[in-house]
Amino acid sequence: MARDLISDEEWAFFERFMLAVRAPNGRKPTNHRLVLDGIFWIARTGAPWRDLPEEFGKWSSVYRQFRRWTLAGLWEEIMDALNHCGAVTDALQMIDGTVIRAHHQAAGAKGGLRDRVLAVLVVASRPRSTSVSMQRVCP
Repeated sequence: MARDLISDEEWAFFERFMLAVRAPNGRKPTNHRLVLDGIFWIARTGAPWRDLPEEFGKWSSVYRQFRRWTLAGLWEEIMDALNHCGAVTDALQMIDGTVIRAHHQAAGAKGGLRDRVLAVLVVASRPRSTSVSMQRVCP
């Protein structure tokens, strides 16, 4: 079995949220604890969904359940409950790497790559020899 699975105490907190979200087709729920462990494994490792170990079940099933819970607003409810019960200290903060942007000056030299490519094309497209008409005009 995978390491760092959620404890019984942690599961008792999450279970009420998982059972509140009902399957739209009326099917019997899957092992939500194992699915939650798989979701936390993905979040902890940053691995792609397809690399989820088989012990958590099929990756597509775990992802599908994660997506259902996301669309149902489950994660917001869990975060609100954690904030209200004081389980998470104020000093704990998360940084989402998807919102960190580089400064526009970090893109390279002034004018960027496009201007440098155009300059190279201008130099490369210069005539390599002078035409007969050009020789008559020039002394």
